[in-house]
Amino acid sequence: MIHFEHTNLLWLLLTIPILTALWIATRHWHRAQLQRFADRSMFGRLIPDASPRRTALKFALIMCALALLILAVANPQAGTKLQEAKRQGSDIAICLDISNSMMAEDIQPNRLERSKRTIGNLLGELTGDRVSLVVFAGTSFVQMPLTNDYGAAKLFLDQVSCDQISTQGTAIGDAISTAIQTLGYDDPDREWVRNKGRAIIIISDGENHEDDAVAAAKKAASESIRVCTIGMGQPEGTPIPEYDPRGRRNNYKRAKDGSIVMTKLNETMLAEIAHAGNGVYVRAGNTGNSIAEVLNTIANLDKEQYGEATFSEYESRYQYPLAGAIICLVLELIIFERRNRKFNLHKLLQKEEPAQ
Repeated sequence: MIHFEHTNLLWLLLTIPILTALWIATRHWHRAQLQRFADRSMFGRLIPDASPRRTALKFALIMCALALLILAVANPQAGTKLQEAKRQGSDIAICLDISNSMMAEDIQPNRLERSKRTIGNLLGELTGDRVSLVVFAGTSFVQMPLTNDYGAAKLFLDQVSCDQISTQGTAIGDAISTAIQTLGYDDPDREWVRNKGRAIIIISDGENHEDDAVAAAKKAASESIRVCTIGMGQPEGTPIPEYDPRGRRNNYKRAKDGSIVMTKLNETMLAEIAHAGNGVYVRAGNTGNSIAEVLNTIANLDKEQYGEATFSEYESRYQYPLAGAIICLVLELIIFERRNRKFNLHKLLQKEEPAQ
């Protein structure tokens, strides 16, 4: 099977029909200019050596050469053999808070969008590790099971919003329990073996109101799962915006007494959860450097072999379209636009015919 290494360059092939259309339009314009000075029937006498077919052939050769050069630059590749390689990595469950407080804009553009970007930075640094995604508010559910397909993980991540869970709150303990299950705990089809190759990363503002998150973190640590936390927001506090159906902010969330509800980052809670889970706590910033400690923790996890992958090795085949392009250009050079009166194949064949 043949595929191209640089598929985006194939868009350049669209220049072929564009150039062809321009050439045809130019030919028609030149012919129209000639008709202003002489009748069309006189063209053969005025320019007896002109050969429209040769001109068209030369242009066609140039276009073929251009198309083949584009294909060569895009580097066509063909699979030659299959190789089996062992995969090693850690298992990481990411728990993302999607409660209403994550819409607060004390970090730009808001806590939830900053959380998504932080997860994207994490995925960009992973190599061979498997990840799962758990979203939570008052309850939790698995947004994406354990996988090493980071492209799919980003697609699942893009779909996350605060509207996915109607039960509001911040049940971090429930999220930790769900995350443990995504790592294989209590799975009837697999035997659970404690190892130091698993971790849970919680991304939240830390306003836990529903359960004992510290106890859940201790439970994870007892199963050799490290729990890290990433804080989203500012400790000073900020109101929670509300939006109309068109997505425009029209008010702030209010309590029953009419006062504006304020939300702030609870670093104490997140630090206690990380300490109970033998992990680290960091506050997210505007750059990927702010999560360096979490990445370092992941890098130090034990790597387990969890399967074999089959890879196809490819070899470049750009030489063939490049050779075709060179042949087209050489032919274009040796073909003249005008007829050769001394060497006319049609006349030579007529001379060699025997007299009747």
